[in-house]
This record gives sequence, C-alpha cells and structure tokens, in this order.
Amino acid sequence: MKPLDPRLLRYATASRRFLVAAALLGLAQVALAIIFSGLLAWILARAAAWAGIVGEVPGAGDGPLLPELVPALLGLGAVVLGRAGIAWAVESVAAQAAVKAKSQLRRGAAEALAAKVAAGQDSPSSRDSAHAVTVLGSGLDALDPYFSRYLPQLVLTALAIPLHLGVLATQDPTTAVIVALTLPLIPLFMALIGFSTQAAQQRQWSRLDRLSRTYLDLVEGLATLKVFNRAHQQRQNLREISEAQRQSTMKVLRISFLSGFVLELAASMSVALVAVSVGIRLIDGQMDLAVGLFVLLIVPEAYAPLRQVGTNYHAAAEGVAAAEDVFEILDGAPARDAAEKLSAGAAAGAGSSHTGASGAGSSHTMSAGPLDLVISGLSVERGSTPVIDGLDMRARAAEITVLAGPSGIGKSTLFAAIMGFIPSSGGILLSSQGAEARTPQLTGADRRDLIAWSGQRHGLRSGTILENIAMVSGEMVPDSTWTRQRAQETLMDLGFTANDAQLRLDRHIGVRGAGLSGGQSHRVAIARALFRARSQGCPVLLLDEPSAALDDASESQLILTLKAEAAAGRTVVVISHRSALREAADRVIDLSTIPTEAAA
Repeated sequence: MKPLDPRLLRYATASRRFLVAAALLGLAQVALAIIFSGLLAWILARAAAWAGIVGEVPGAGDGPLLPELVPALLGLGAVVLGRAGIAWAVESVAAQAAVKAKSQLRRGAAEALAAKVAAGQDSPSSRDSAHAVTVLGSGLDALDPYFSRYLPQLVLTALAIPLHLGVLATQDPTTAVIVALTLPLIPLFMALIGFSTQAAQQRQWSRLDRLSRTYLDLVEGLATLKVFNRAHQQRQNLREISEAQRQSTMKVLRISFLSGFVLELAASMSVALVAVSVGIRLIDGQMDLAVGLFVLLIVPEAYAPLRQVGTNYHAAAEGVAAAEDVFEILDGAPARDAAEKLSAGAAAGAGSSHTGASGAGSSHTMSAGPLDLVISGLSVERGSTPVIDGLDMRARAAEITVLAGPSGIGKSTLFAAIMGFIPSSGGILLSSQGAEARTPQLTGADRRDLIAWSGQRHGLRSGTILENIAMVSGEMVPDSTWTRQRAQETLMDLGFTANDAQLRLDRHIGVRGAGLSGGQSHRVAIARALFRARSQGCPVLLLDEPSAALDDASESQLILTLKAEAAAGRTVVVISHRSALREAADRVIDLSTIPTEAAA
C-alpha cells in the first residue's frame, strides 16, 4: 500500500476526519517543539552568561538569575505539559479513528463478499472463508499501529520538515543547508530497506494465510481423516507450516530492528555533522551561544519525524498488507441495484405460471428470448499449463446439453469460464438461433445477468429456506404471496411435497446449509437457480453436478424439471458424471473428444 492510499479515504471515511485532526495537532506539536527549543536555549545561555562563561545574552537583565528565569521556566513547564497533552490527544484520536475505520472496512468487505457470492461472481469455499477470516480478523486488527503511529507521524513529518527548515534558515543558514542536504539520506535508506521489508512481510502474510487455510481444512476434514486413520499424518504438515510462519515472522522482526539501527545511524551522523559545524563557529566567536544551542536542539527535531516514519512503517506493515487484501475485495465488489432487480423479478413473475410438481408444461417467459450458448476457440490456462485449449461448442436453446468427461478434463473450469470467474481467451457468446451474425461478446458480469446457475458448492447462507431461495443479485425478493408461491413451486418441482414445502420455507438453516442433509442443501441451491431463472427470465440455466448428492427418485424429479425448463425455450447446460442425466440429455458433449464432437 502507498504511504497514504486514496482507497483508505474512500472506503473508511473515518480516516478523513482523523487526518484533519492529525494535521492540526501536528502543527501544534511542531510549534511547541520550536518554542521549547527556544526557551531552553535562552535559559542555558543566560545561565552560562551569569556564570561568566560567555558574554551577555540578548533580552537578559542585570539582576539575580533565578527571578529572571522563573517566567521562562514556567513557560518551559507549560510547553512540556502542552506537548504531553497533544501526544495524548493524538493517541486518543488515532485509537478512535482506528476502531471506526476497521469497522467500516470490515462491514464493507463482508457486504462485498456476500454480494459477490449472491450475485454469482464468486464460488465460496472453505479456503476462501479462511482467507476472509484472517484478513478481516487479525489482519485488520494490525491496522492499529498504522493509525496510532504511522499516519500521525506521516502527517507530522509533512508539516515538521518545512517548518524546521524555515526556522533554521532564519537563525543559521549554514545549518539549514547541511540539514537540507543530509535529510534525503534517510528516505533513501528507508526505501532500500523498505523493499526488503515489504517482500518479507508479504511472505509472512502469505504464510499466515496458508496456515489459517490449512488449519481450517484440517478441522473440517478431521472426521474423514479419523475414519481412514490419516489424522496423524497431518501433524507434520501443520508443524512445518507453523515453523515456516515462525521463521518468516522472526525475519521480519530482524529487518525491522536493522532498519531502526540504520535510520538512527544516518540521523545521528547528520546531527553530529551539524554539531561539529556549530561547535567550531562557537569557538571562533562567529555564533552566539543562544543561537548555537537553539540550532542544536532544533536539528534532532527536524530529523526525528522522518526517522520515526520509517520505524513506525515496520510496526504497521502487517496491517498494511491486510488492508491491501481488503481493498482488493472492495474494489471487486459488484455494483448492485436491488430495486431494479426486484422490480424486474416481480414483473416477470406477474405474467408467468407453472404447472407444479409434474414438471411439464412450463410457460415462464425469458426477458432476452431463447439464446444459444456459443463457445469458440476458448482457452484457459492454470499457470503455464493449458486446461482448456481451443474449445468450440454450442449448447442450443430448448435443449438439455450435458457436458461429460473424466475428472480433471476441465468441466468445472469451463463452468467458471462461462460465468466469468476466471480469465480466459476466445469467444463466449449468447446468440439467437439461426442468426447469421452472432451477438456481441458479453463480459462475465453481463453474461451472469442472463444466466441462472448453481455450482458444486451450494453456498447457502444463514437464514430461512425462503431467504435462500428468493435471491436476486444478492438481495431477497420482498416476502409476499407471489414470492412464497414461486419458492414453493420450485421446491415442489424438485420433489418436496406441498405440505413439506410450505413448512420448510420458514425453517431456519445455518451457514452452508447446516441443519439440512447434503441432498436437501443441493436441492435448495437448485431451487434458488430455478427461482432466478423464472423470476428474471434468464435464458440460460447452468448447473454443475446438480444430482451428485441426490438419490434416484430425486434425480428423476430433477430431470423432469430440467426437461420442462428446456421445453419453455431455456438453454439448459448441465455438467454431470451421472448416466441418468446423460441419457435424458438432448445433446452430450464429451470434453475429452473436443473439438471434433463438440463443434459438430
């Protein structure tokens, strides 16, 4: 992340007020530091003159020393208290800003993730969940040093350096030139060390993310591992990942300590250079003692903010890395217009009907009319390895097209490419039947508006069955008689009885369908895709292994429903290993034989 990423101001509005407050408090800090140095230099010079070490000091009287110094000492004490109060105010404001900013980022990222899943822009998995928990949990907690130390110091540095240089130029131009020439050394060292720190911190953050994902996978699969007596073999794997995380953390700490030493050394050498110059001129009588002391007290204050920026950056590095991931989540959030989607759903539902459990005779209209799914020259690579290379195929409207082939051939990859979840090359078009000129190629987001889909992972959320079924672009269609009737119809089409469907609509389930069996969870997910297809008039229905967790009776009912959807003019594309679906299909495309059969 940049020293001050503009996205932080956009996504965490609390940081804007904090920066304004930090700027005002920083100005007060710089002013008090200059006043402190001036008072202390005058007191020391006056004491030296009273003792006969040097000549008279401007502004000094001829009376006793202590009464003369009392006002200056009181002023010095007031300045010290003022600096302490401002330091406390900065910490307090920073702590409040950090809490508010983290809350805003967490809320925004959580809503963005939920919207992506509901809108079909992401397919949730346990590893993605572990990554999200790590980023939004301990990752964002590490932003505390960023707000409490780094940002205030960054603002203070931007204000302090020009003010200190200006004051030095009025008192001693020679010192001002020396400071101006030596100050860039500190950013130079900061940049050189920062590259190593950033790389080490990214590796450490990646290992922490990997550790959390591995641990979650282990916990979720522990029952299976115990059944097959393989749990003990995961101990060494977890131990190795934990040790790599420990080593990377210690490496980051070593670099941080080294950077602190280098910055302190550069600043100390620069101050020593100024001190030698001032000392020589004091001995030669070319400079007053009060001015020399004032310069020597100001110079460390000029270097300190810049030096502290580098030190505090290392303290905030983990939070900065986590914030990058949060910004990526927020940058990729789908634009949602729930009102438009819901009104479209209601309008589509008002003029459509369905015959019910038999699955025959569906008359649901499609907003875009019947469209073929046409794929030409599609290629997808994983790393440098091609998974799909030059695929040509056409899934026709009013037909059930089954994509078959052995595991690993690329069926789920093709599914993700059609949905726009992964980058691909080639053409993925939705074209009217018999059209000589194909419609323009749509982006993944545009295609998703025309596709109702259900993946291998059902992605059910915590809530009622009705809330999980009646979803349109991440928003639930308002609960109404029409909504309940349409949701009940989809459940009946998938083998639930009328009484069971009415009862299950208000049944509350947990995350990932907790409380339902595997087959029930998948049927609810398929019902959600059917609800979207019918209420939004989607011309394409895309399902990935829809019957994998179903028994024969439920699979037969699903096939009847898919035939009804195809009879209504919808393009039904199913990825499946099951022989029953292949036998019921109008067209079977074996991806292991492409492009010859698929292009026919």
